[in-house]
Amino acid sequence: MDIERLKFDDKGLIPAIVQDYYSKEVLTVAYMNKEALEITMKEGRTCFFSRSRNELWRKGETSGNTQTVVTIKSDCDYDALVIEVIKKGPACHTGAESCFFNLEYIGEDQTPFSYKDLYEMIEGRKTNPKEGSYTTYLFDKGMDKILKKVGEESTEVIIAGAKNDKEETVYEIADLAYHIMVMMVEQGISLDDVTKELSKRHVIDHKVKQERMK
Repeated sequence: MDIERLKFDDKGLIPAIVQDYYSKEVLTVAYMNKEALEITMKEGRTCFFSRSRNELWRKGETSGNTQTVVTIKSDCDYDALVIEVIKKGPACHTGAESCFFNLEYIGEDQTPFSYKDLYEMIEGRKTNPKEGSYTTYLFDKGMDKILKKVGEESTEVIIAGAKNDKEETVYEIADLAYHIMVMMVEQGISLDDVTKELSKRHVIDHKVKQERMK
């Protein structure tokens, strides 16, 4: 990475958006000076410049919540960075996984969806059972019932796929995804567990990527 082409502000700082490598969730926005960036690349862990304390600080130095760097990208104007990391522990000093947890606005008629929210809803039905909830019913019946439903929905996906009916196939895949997540919660398998496993299978030619960066 050519640090010299980066554009630091009049205080010698550049904003760094830190993003979870697996979930792509934005974890925090911090600042770096040249020394902090050099330390980050040399040590492979995030190091920032604290504007309030006017000093360098290595993430996790006291808390143990370190961030191992996977990639660092600059924007088109070279005046901002996006840093993908594999985090150990929460990113926020409050103990939250991300510093961005205050919902301020949702667009009219918009219903944001995420697999994380769905997983947490399903998890909540297990830890706090709700009368009349289908999800709670599945947990009450236990793993045999959950696995039976996963099998049934898998068959429905195959049938819809064999008919080459896109709309029906999408519908059945959604049913299967939901029941698989119920099974995951029952077995204590997190979304991160699956994402990490998939990432191990995604072979990247790092030499080619390095050549493209030059």
